[in-house]
Amino acid sequence: GSSTHGLLVMNHEYTDDGLLFPDGKNNWTAEKVRKAQAAHGVAVIEVALRDGRWGMVRPSKYARRYTASAPIAVSGPAAGHALMKTEADPDGRTVLGTLNNCGSGITPWGTYLSAEENWAFYFDGPAERDADKRRWGLLRTGLSRWGEHDPRFDAGRHPNEFHRFGWIVEIAPFDPAAMPVKRTALGRGAKEGAWVATTRDDRAVVYSGEDARFEYIYKFVSRYPVAPGGAKANATLLDHGTLYVARFDADGTGRWLPLVQGQGPLTDDNGFPDQGAVVIRSRQASDLLGATKMDRPEWIAIDQDARTVYCTLTNNSRRTEADAANPEAPNNNGHIIRWRDADNHVGTTFEWDIFVLSTDILGTDFEFTDPDGLWCDPDGRVFIETDGGQPNGGNNQMVVADSYTDEFRRLFTGVTSDEITGLTVTPDRRTLFCNTQHPGNGDPTLTNFPVLNETPDGVTIPRDATFVITRKDGGIVGS
Repeated sequence: GSSTHGLLVMNHEYTDDGLLFPDGKNNWTAEKVRKAQAAHGVAVIEVALRDGRWGMVRPSKYARRYTASAPIAVSGPAAGHALMKTEADPDGRTVLGTLNNCGSGITPWGTYLSAEENWAFYFDGPAERDADKRRWGLLRTGLSRWGEHDPRFDAGRHPNEFHRFGWIVEIAPFDPAAMPVKRTALGRGAKEGAWVATTRDDRAVVYSGEDARFEYIYKFVSRYPVAPGGAKANATLLDHGTLYVARFDADGTGRWLPLVQGQGPLTDDNGFPDQGAVVIRSRQASDLLGATKMDRPEWIAIDQDARTVYCTLTNNSRRTEADAANPEAPNNNGHIIRWRDADNHVGTTFEWDIFVLSTDILGTDFEFTDPDGLWCDPDGRVFIETDGGQPNGGNNQMVVADSYTDEFRRLFTGVTSDEITGLTVTPDRRTLFCNTQHPGNGDPTLTNFPVLNETPDGVTIPRDATFVITRKDGGIVGS
């Protein structure tokens, strides 16, 4: 409950190898792979406001890193499944590492949900990739080149390791002894993040979307209500419930289609002998159910009072046929969709509309494209972060929209070639934290950055950074 002292949890999504190593992306070795893996994952740091400035608390019993080599437990229907077992883990219940962690969410019981997004690109594929692995985007040569020195990431030698990533990872920041858990009941995918609402009977509803062209939006409804007692009392809450995928119909209504083994086409004959196979192959299951293919669904935000859910659809230059929920083909600028589920997040039907189409606001004072990060405050304001080529060569930004008046205001502007990402506030909403990611995209000739690192030869390199935003009058940020 403190607004001056707390824990800041941070995803380390990927590395710029040209900046991480003295010899750049060339001459890969086992040592370089280990260094890159150590730079991935999630960090927990303790922060405090002292003498008007925020800083890290050192030493801290809470501070720690979870890297691409850290032990992570597996729970839910895929735990122990045949497709999850490897030579190193014959039980299929402990994965080494989490990687390409992108968006995040906070649960009502005080834990942190981190999504593994573009994990498929870290693997080297066999010469003949099967249809399932092609559906997940497995390349013959992974972009990370880890497979050359870490056999786990060679899908030809260890094909099941590929199934052990792409999950939502739950972390208990206040319990350093607790092992993170991959919650497989929430489904597998190149997910941007996971965001939690609660129902009238206190069950948890987790919304998520896959940041990939023509992929899907999901929700999970827990079987049991949130129990008092924090993280330990809810240690298995996200292992039991029903996973759904969204279908948006042209009349402004929609339906949540259950991803449940044995229902509809999700049968043994179609490659789904059990619920573990359904969650591991959630894309293929969603294909069979006829869910709506979306334009890169990224962050989701929940207006808890209005019971309205928002989702950023960043863009899709490959779309050739528009539909009601994705009305531009190609969609070069992105849009934000919103919906309200029947029966307070529990219902299997919903009503939806387009909150904003970026093309419609080009030329205005608040124009933006490529919406990405998203958050709703309790007063009905929607905070929007961007990642992409902004209009007239502008930098990426944070915009605040009033969901009741449709008024937009620009709150924050980034630096050249960065992405504005990560958004959290103190309980009193008078301090907002956000990040600039990959400023300059590794271009050392750019110098208009607030945080610089000088190399031995005197070259300044843009650095990722966390910004702390407050109002000059001490009021609520964004108001």
